[in-house]
Amino acid sequence: MLLDTHVVLWLLTDDPQLGVRSRAQIEEATAVHVSTGTLWEIAIKNDLGRLDVPDQLPDLIETSGLRWLPVSAGHAWAVRDTTGLPHRDPFDRLFATQARIEELPLLTADRALLGADVTGLVTVDARQ
Repeated sequence: MLLDTHVVLWLLTDDPQLGVRSRAQIEEATAVHVSTGTLWEIAIKNDLGRLDVPDQLPDLIETSGLRWLPVSAGHAWAVRDTTGLPHRDPFDRLFATQARIEELPLLTADRALLGADVTGLVTVDARQ
């Protein structure tokens, strides 16, 4: 399972927006991944003043039991083959590509991703 950026933050802050069924799926999963791209996205939003996160966020992610999914050259290059997304958000394209290539379901509340017609991409609604 790969967590979208907002899902990582919801999980770490015990936000009630993360659904009960999604929490159970996270707890039961053999491995739950966070893209290193998520850290990049959060750093950018933090710098722009759109998010306030602790400086030790990378450590919090690691100590929570989540596993890093590095962005490989293969992931970056395969973004060009990820078509069917209704918008061009580069992070959404990256996460959809990583989930597709690694055959991981993408846990997200992003309606655009949930409704996307991307071959090989499995999305799960994080609000449930």
